Amino acid sequence: MVGNKIIKPEVSSERRLTKILATLGPATSSYELVLELIKSGVNGFRLNFSHGTHKEKGEQIKWVRKAASELGVYVSIVQDLQGPKMRLGDFDGALEVKRGQTLVLEHNADFSNGGHLPTQYDLSSKVKRGERVMLFDGRVISHVTAIRNGEVYVEVQNDGMLIKRKGINLPDTDFAGDVITPKDRADLIWGSNQDIDYVALSFVQSAEDIKQLRRILSTINFNARIIAKIETKAALDNLEDIIKETDLVMIARGDLAVETPAESIPLVQRKIITLGQQYAKPTIVATQMLISMTHEMEPSRAEVSDVATAVLIGADCLMLSEETADGRYPLEAVKTMRRIISYTESHSPYLVNFDGANSNQSIQDAITEAIIKLTQIVKAKAIVAETKTGATALSIAARRPNTPLIAVTNLERSAQQLAIVFGVDSFIRPATNKAAVKLTDYLRDTHVFNKGDVIVTVSGQQPGVVGTTDTIKVRMLE
Repeated sequence: MVGNKIIKPEVSSERRLTKILATLGPATSSYELVLELIKSGVNGFRLNFSHGTHKEKGEQIKWVRKAASELGVYVSIVQDLQGPKMRLGDFDGALEVKRGQTLVLEHNADFSNGGHLPTQYDLSSKVKRGERVMLFDGRVISHVTAIRNGEVYVEVQNDGMLIKRKGINLPDTDFAGDVITPKDRADLIWGSNQDIDYVALSFVQSAEDIKQLRRILSTINFNARIIAKIETKAALDNLEDIIKETDLVMIARGDLAVETPAESIPLVQRKIITLGQQYAKPTIVATQMLISMTHEMEPSRAEVSDVATAVLIGADCLMLSEETADGRYPLEAVKTMRRIISYTESHSPYLVNFDGANSNQSIQDAITEAIIKLTQIVKAKAIVAETKTGATALSIAARRPNTPLIAVTNLERSAQQLAIVFGVDSFIRPATNKAAVKLTDYLRDTHVFNKGDVIVTVSGQQPGVVGTTDTIKVRMLE
């Protein structure tokens, strides 16, 4: 329930399982556009803390919550932290560089006075001799030849051009737990007093980075869940440990394709989604999904295929970045993504299968598998699951059931967080012994369900207590 409104799940109409996350920015900076984005199919909004002020973000949060309440839906809000700002600083014009040339990189240098290229981060404290420094988002490759007095000397490996404020990638560099910057900490303190559901951590390298963020969130009483952005080579080296530790995973394909071979990204994406299902950690596919729609009304055929492929291999959520933040056609981009998702899900003869053969079976795993098998045998119309934190719904959703999954929770935060999880519709009800049964009766009375429909309900003997799901019932509605 949002305010006094009742949420009606999509079980009785066109039902889209894969969710959409959209980035807010200058192109979508109004309440009216936020409202239209939700109407068009957005399930969650990303607030990019690399840009904008706290005042602007606070206004955006209010718009999202007001629009969600007006439409009677639950919507997730993601605070995407900037992380270490690996970019060149300011200098005039474009700089042509040649293979074999030596460049000097220095934090906040004045290029006009000394000829040293300014950087927005002190690389000298992290890089080592021989490591690669990828300039201009990987267009110019160099390697470190020396570090002295805060200056990093690099030898250029190919001809190219450099422009101010373009990205720097360090695929060989260990940040040793320093991925959370002072700016990130200030943004987190601000966010702890806002209605935010998720915090996305940039440039994750190891599970320890997630643990560090979790400690910070606990200290400032911030009850958001954590999204690990996989965008570094080190993250791939520690992938399974990171997925075990985090709450969600974002496949940030832009920087990842610079730090690793671009041709590896499709297989990496599939691996991450598979591990996400295995450990019941929702996955988000991000970056350049419909990038041509930043300037064009229609996507390229390759982009349509990219979106459809992400759906076919079982992603929970697909993200739009520049398309909705800075693009000319933000609403059209969302509507296009929704059409591709809906068509793919409704016409594909291939079903996403859960392969838990390598996972360590727990009691929750056994219960979840029993739910899925029973639902298939009795041809249930829906699964109605009582869940406090959303863990039960996450576990079921990870198995990618074809049956509609309805979560019943007593926490608005959980309902909002589940908004970007595969196939989940949420209701808020008091934590009672018959919350699932009462909701099922309500959905029958409002003609979402009909007489004779078979419903599988999932609950626990201690309503509202985390980890006590232990009861599965089959009910034919009368």
